[in-house]
Amino acid sequence: MGLPVYRIVIKEKDLTQMERQIWSDKFVPASFTDGNGTQPVQIRYRGGHTREYPKRSYEIQTSRLTYHFNAEHDDPSLLRNALSFHFFNEIGVPAPSTQHCVLQINGVIQGVYLRIEAVNQTFFRVRKIPVRSIIYAVNDHATFELKDMNTEKPKSSLFSGYSLMKGTGEDRLRLTGFIRNIHAKRGIALQRYLNGRLYMDNYLKWLSGAVLTGNYDGFRQNYTIFEYKKRRAYGFLPWDYEGTWGRNCYGKAVASDLVKLRGDNRLTAKVMAYRAYRKQYKQRLEHILATSFTSQKLMPVVKKMHKQIEEDIYRDPKYKWPLSMFASEPEVIQAYIEDRRNVIRRELHNL
Repeated sequence: MGLPVYRIVIKEKDLTQMERQIWSDKFVPASFTDGNGTQPVQIRYRGGHTREYPKRSYEIQTSRLTYHFNAEHDDPSLLRNALSFHFFNEIGVPAPSTQHCVLQINGVIQGVYLRIEAVNQTFFRVRKIPVRSIIYAVNDHATFELKDMNTEKPKSSLFSGYSLMKGTGEDRLRLTGFIRNIHAKRGIALQRYLNGRLYMDNYLKWLSGAVLTGNYDGFRQNYTIFEYKKRRAYGFLPWDYEGTWGRNCYGKAVASDLVKLRGDNRLTAKVMAYRAYRKQYKQRLEHILATSFTSQKLMPVVKKMHKQIEEDIYRDPKYKWPLSMFASEPEVIQAYIEDRRNVIRRELHNL
């Protein structure tokens, strides 16, 4: 049995407009058919450099929900995002639900896609997490630094690298104030501030997930900040984990020790300066290594996903990798898991 097929119909004039303006974020009307029938939707391209690929990604808005249909063009397995979000949910970090599918536009098969739940107000409402604000880290300026890492000059705005998805100008100011304060405060004052403004249990779980999956870009972008309404503390969750499990975001094989144990942004450096937080982090990692980040736990999930999409991958007209690569990807992921476990266990001794 093959994957579910989602059918999109776009008027030719609107499709031509999208093709001529691939960098536009403007939505055009379309109709969308799934197992529940046909409904009107709005559609646009999404992503950065991937918009120039022959297999592009889309954002689709229905009257109630928003979905991202990711081409996963640079991942020879088409599994890494789905596996990563599954893993984050397993370790207690809220992450988008996913479903592999076949996408058809105006009767033409586009290939295998990953439908990803959007991280928006509905995402948190479904999970019964009251939030005050939702902020995306959209590029590599989202480092919690005061200076631009490329020019070493002060940033024109401390909100550089972020996009406010829910909230007001006050919420923008609260985040920039948070960034400013983690640089200004020292010692016990900073520890108390971090303890009050950062939901530490969530942060250390999120950090563990990013480090274990090996997302090199996951500390400077590709994450979402959300502020708990009652707690008034920031939580974190993952986004765009295609470059993980032994490959980078372009599909190139990378060493299992590429990502360091403490991650790579200023906020993590501030947190890891305190022995109490390092102890919590070490305990968290040891628990995950013993329970969730094992071949025994993860490989059945990998093999099931791989089997589910195999038939349609071989018919995907835009799959860019040799089919032999797809066939061997479960072994690549398993080798990464085993190697990464060894690397983390060695580095934990020096934490």
